[in-house]
Amino acid sequence: MQTRTRVLTGTALALALGAGTFGAVSASASASTAPTTRAESAPAPAAPAKDKNFTTSTHLTIDAASRAARAALDAAGKEGQKVTVAVVDRSGNTLVTLRGDGAGPQSYESAQRKAFTAVSWNAPTSVLAGRLAQAPNLKDIPGTLFLAGGAPVQASGAPVAGIGVAGAPSGDLDEKFARAGVDSLAK
Repeated sequence: MQTRTRVLTGTALALALGAGTFGAVSASASASTAPTTRAESAPAPAAPAKDKNFTTSTHLTIDAASRAARAALDAAGKEGQKVTVAVVDRSGNTLVTLRGDGAGPQSYESAQRKAFTAVSWNAPTSVLAGRLAQAPNLKDIPGTLFLAGGAPVQASGAPVAGIGVAGAPSGDLDEKFARAGVDSLAK
């Protein structure tokens, strides 16, 4: 029995010493990798190397989306039209929706779908509506609406957002107001 007790005690002691050594090494490593302050004059981190596995994209800010939506709504208001304006990002996620006073209940979803359609194909929805004759199944794509009233927002020719307007008596008017929203971003 005595031999067995010595072996167990020795094993426990070795484990305790090993854990203590590991803790000291970990604490030392943590201290050396602790963040430095500007007062310590640490060198600035190197710029990340270009990696073909990643890409950088341009996004419309919420402030710009809000200004564009307001510009489209104001353009419609100047002509006495009661519309809803939606701005979506490159992925079709709604950034801003403004429902003007008196706009019909159908205009909310229609504006969002027109904006989604415009950014998805990087083209005004009036142009896309014309393509239905050659490809009638386009209308079956979820979330899309092939009626005039949507305009893409581009940066360097690439789509970064879409603006959709719905509620005016014609798609041509809706698209005119959407275009006013896009144009406001250039100012």
